[in-house]
Amino acid sequence: MADARYYGTGRRKKSIARVYLMPGTGKVTINKRDMDDYLGMETLKVIVRQPLMATDTADKFDVLVNVRGGGYTGQAGAIRHGIARALLQADADYRPVLKSAGFLTRDPRMKERKKYGLKAARRAPQFSKR
Repeated sequence: MADARYYGTGRRKKSIARVYLMPGTGKVTINKRDMDDYLGMETLKVIVRQPLMATDTADKFDVLVNVRGGGYTGQAGAIRHGIARALLQADADYRPVLKSAGFLTRDPRMKERKKYGLKAARRAPQFSKR
């Protein structure tokens, strides 16, 4: 159990997070930086900690994250998804708690593609009668 590492992949929008859980004190490291340095907004830090809080394991695991792609919000959602999946690797008894909270479900919402004849996905050129 001393060198146990639990892995989970999390995805949201264009972000992909590779999450490793190791027994420790609850330190969260994202891209070799402390979570407080990496994520500016407090709401994003809360999102990242949600699976750990739901399972009462916030001070039992150190979290090491490699995340790329997307913006900060997408990355925070991807990290949350990855932590939830890694917690399942650590202990399958957490499944009902994580499932009911919705942390195991991959958020399917993506950016809509731009269509031809339009300026953006739905934004049409300005209409002029003459």
